[in-house]
Amino acid sequence: MLCFSANSLLTRGAIGAGRIDWMPFMAIRLVSGAVTLAVLARMWDRRSAGARNWRPAVALGAYAMSFTWAYTRIGATAGALLLFGAVQVTMIGAGLVRGERPARVDWLGIALAIAGLLVLTLPTASAPDPVGSLLMLAAGVCWGVYSLAGRDSDDPIAATSDSFLIATPICLAAVAWWLPAAHITWSGAWLAVASGSVASGLGYSLWYTVLPEIAAWRAAIIQLTVPVLTGLLAELLLDESLSTRLFVATLLIAAGVVCTVLPAWHRASANR
Repeated sequence: MLCFSANSLLTRGAIGAGRIDWMPFMAIRLVSGAVTLAVLARMWDRRSAGARNWRPAVALGAYAMSFTWAYTRIGATAGALLLFGAVQVTMIGAGLVRGERPARVDWLGIALAIAGLLVLTLPTASAPDPVGSLLMLAAGVCWGVYSLAGRDSDDPIAATSDSFLIATPICLAAVAWWLPAAHITWSGAWLAVASGSVASGLGYSLWYTVLPEIAAWRAAIIQLTVPVLTGLLAELLLDESLSTRLFVATLLIAAGVVCTVLPAWHRASANR
């Protein structure tokens, strides 16, 4: 979750500060992630078995474009809340379709988390930019699809490497005509490399490692710790103010996460 939070902070820190345009940031992020994962896969002799899976790769590419573009218009904390709110809806819905059934305390946690998202997104003067919000919601749906695909993976490094190798040329082709005129600084480029190699390449591999062990709905709720981390770190590192709206939304989401991860609460709910 720290890696996911770092992606929001690095992206907003690079793009929001004018160090780099969103297209080259995304391109450098994907290329550096693909290279890092290819090296790791070769070092550990993790090769793709059989035909490559295009579904997670396309979802990853669409996520990367929507996510990066959205951060040209909204802050790191609001973006993380919207992103993982959409992830929650996508993954919980898929889990229910597959037959997963949360306990009553889990439903309470889901309700609290949704209430937090409503506090953030209800239209008022302090609501996030609507276009940026829609882009980030789309990114969240794509990330949910990508995460769900990871639950079927038996080799996280190979699967993540394949996804990056397929998604990178697709995204580069989509923005190729903008890249020559794009604004890039060395500091922006290094932030993109850090996002791609560490926060994305290594972070996504770790995520694919744990996904098969947890239910889809619980994976969705756990990811809502990311906005909490992002909000606190963005205030310290990016000078983003934690508004009352964001503070209340963060508290509600944190309470929802606690409901779903404390084993004692689940035992008590099961005994009623």
